[in-house]
Amino acid sequence: MESQDEIRLNEHNKQEHPPMHTAEHLLNQTMVRMFGCERSHNAHIERKKSKINYDLAEAPTAEQIAEVERRMNEVINCHLPVTYEYVRREDVPVGVPLDKLPEEAGEVLRLVRIGDYDTCVCIGRHVENTAQIGTFKINSTSYKDGSFRIIFKLLPPEE
Repeated sequence: MESQDEIRLNEHNKQEHPPMHTAEHLLNQTMVRMFGCERSHNAHIERKKSKINYDLAEAPTAEQIAEVERRMNEVINCHLPVTYEYVRREDVPVGVPLDKLPEEAGEVLRLVRIGDYDTCVCIGRHVENTAQIGTFKINSTSYKDGSFRIIFKLLPPEE
């Protein structure tokens, strides 16, 4: 494998807000675990509030939505470390999706691991530990034509 100095990732045109972007990873995994769906097909991640969409056969109940928020905060409060590993494309662990990689992605990919909760390929910016995310709060949800949208924000971590 190439040395760390020789690794070249494709250019990245976004400057994510690390707490919000890391929360996106956790929300994707929470939705996959709760509903058996794929990771989000459309997300708009911003510092103040974010929106993310999932393909679901039916709208989640109010209880399920409350459970998403509860589970998110439970995971955040586990203070999980966020780590990185560079692997060749053929060495990506089974179950880590590669379908959203841009065409220009190279042979060496960066795996982002959030404790043992989530692993995905990503070149974005993240916090070092989930304790830096703060409190996850769902502002609203909507469901139309098989697409479930969550609009959420983060409340700052307590000191």
